[in-house]
Amino acid sequence: MSLQNKTVFITGASRGIGLAMALRFAADGANVAVAAKSDEAHKFLPGTIHETVKAIEEAGGKGLAIKLDVRNEGDINTAIATTVEHFGGIDILVHNAGAYWLQPTAEFTTKRHDLVFDINERAYFLLAKAAYPHLCKSENPHILGLAPPLDLNPVWFMNSSAYTVSKFAVSLYTLGWSKEWQAEGIAANTIWPRCGIYTPSAELHGGKELVSEFRKPEIMADAAYEIVTSNSREFTGNHCLDDSILYERGCTDLEQYSMVPGSALVEDYMVPQDVSPPPGVKLTPNRLYDFNTGELLAGSKVGLSNKSKLGAGDQSKLESK
Repeated sequence: MSLQNKTVFITGASRGIGLAMALRFAADGANVAVAAKSDEAHKFLPGTIHETVKAIEEAGGKGLAIKLDVRNEGDINTAIATTVEHFGGIDILVHNAGAYWLQPTAEFTTKRHDLVFDINERAYFLLAKAAYPHLCKSENPHILGLAPPLDLNPVWFMNSSAYTVSKFAVSLYTLGWSKEWQAEGIAANTIWPRCGIYTPSAELHGGKELVSEFRKPEIMADAAYEIVTSNSREFTGNHCLDDSILYERGCTDLEQYSMVPGSALVEDYMVPQDVSPPPGVKLTPNRLYDFNTGELLAGSKVGLSNKSKLGAGDQSKLESK
């Protein structure tokens, strides 16, 4: 199905994965409401909602810039209403904005906990609730969250329980809505990267040394496009990995997405260990966890600096995912 004249509401699309998604949708002739906080240039990171709208229109779509703090319910309701008034409805809701903060539970402040849950879990709930009556009027409505497959391996919850639970909450909401709104034909799915994705935030926080092991954000954009152009009454309740769904849909040239073609790739966080990558995908050895004990490996990177498996320290980081 084409996205020609369909309206997509996407959060956090001023840079990175969200920007790539917005441009992919625009290439199909979609209307894209770009809802994010970045209405002015960031001190360290490129991109604003206005620059994204310009790029959308250059790509063949129509854009609408909406300054939005997803922690504010009133602002969410206003943003959804503004989109409907401007474009006449909403066909697709994508919650791309996210807070990423890794830190052991005992050191995770309440303020940081609330921020992670407000942006990842609470915003997703409020956005879906506000968009629901408008999605009901669409011919092929979709909700798409950026969240991992549900894998209850305790290793994912060690040293980063708040972040992991906030993201799994998105996966659980999605699973529930796929049944709750099945009669209305509203599809609810998630998308997650198998490997690290290069974004300005990733380079800012992780440095340039891992860039060769990353993929371009376009892989997430193309995977999202495959999902939201599926028949909403047939494809719902799925927790998709980007390269897997692309391979299932006929894309065999996954090397096109590598920052450095031919390089082995670093696996992302919360990817189930029993889900094999498509043929030909090479992964670097795990450098984060001992999957037998769950402990961090010596020299693993969690947050801004190296941390031994018994280390603690204030090594947190916040970025859009």
